[in-house]
Amino acid sequence: MNSGKHVPRTAGTIMAAALVAALLLSGGPVALLYAQTPLKVAAVFETPIEEPWVNQIHVALLRAKKEMGIQYDWSESVKSADFARVMREYAEKGYQLITGDAFGAERIARRVAADYPKIAFVFGSGIGPAEPNFGVFDNWIHEPAFLSGMIAGKMTKSNTIGVVAAMPIPEVNRLANAFYAGAKETNPKVKCKFSFIGSFFDPPKAKEAALAQIESGVDVIYAERFGVIEAAKEKGILAISNMSDQSALGPDTVITGPVWDMWPTVKYMVSLVKAGVFTAQDFGGFSFMSKGGSYLAPYHKFDAKLPADVKELVAKRQQEILAGNFRVDIDESIPKSQ
Repeated sequence: MNSGKHVPRTAGTIMAAALVAALLLSGGPVALLYAQTPLKVAAVFETPIEEPWVNQIHVALLRAKKEMGIQYDWSESVKSADFARVMREYAEKGYQLITGDAFGAERIARRVAADYPKIAFVFGSGIGPAEPNFGVFDNWIHEPAFLSGMIAGKMTKSNTIGVVAAMPIPEVNRLANAFYAGAKETNPKVKCKFSFIGSFFDPPKAKEAALAQIESGVDVIYAERFGVIEAAKEKGILAISNMSDQSALGPDTVITGPVWDMWPTVKYMVSLVKAGVFTAQDFGGFSFMSKGGSYLAPYHKFDAKLPADVKELVAKRQQEILAGNFRVDIDESIPKSQ
């Protein structure tokens, strides 16, 4: 606020001004100046924030806002036709890091990023990074999906389990296949049915597909998409959640499920941009269990319901994964119902 009074310049203020000028002219330690203002981060999402995949990114960015002091803004439910425009608006407003999910708008996001080489872009993607500024990540949560399958294999009474997922793309296939592989490890007789709804977010369609599987004899179902847990709850069968801890949706139905924790990824990429050393790279490795990027959700009510031998099997395999003594196969082929 300017009071209209002349404030004399002391030796200290003159020295400070000289230091700032020197930093600006040097071209080197200017990052020290930027550290005084919040890093501007924007996210562009194709689906609503409530969709679990997007929500996990959003939650991690909110944490970065609280713990790392970033300015965070986002746009959700952005259609492919509007994706480029929204990205460009953030770029033109001086955001230094733009992130989000780009699977359905992959080529669009890459074209926009190429027009702003000094801005860092990091998007969910099924393919690789692109120099100089387009980084990628993905939900590599096949390890806890395998552990979840181990539980499903032990808990099924009909020896028929199910998966209701988005669509048969690599990042979905590897979760479905890992889940079934885990089930077969603990129950060689188990069979699995797979249904794909053709959308990343269509709860009514996912529920309908789940009900059809339950009618056919499935008694433990992997809810890779929203809507499945509601069907399991209605029919009184067991469910495995996905992406986040969804026990609250069905406390007596949801046993556990793979959780994707985007915090290690977000923390690392924000730190790189803040330090001025960002490079186009694949950040996918930060989603592995050993990096803290994924884990098995708490059992909640099922901690008392699951047989002790089942919990012991899972705990043992989990420790082997974390120690690097067991590797869950990455199978991205399209799974087929048995």
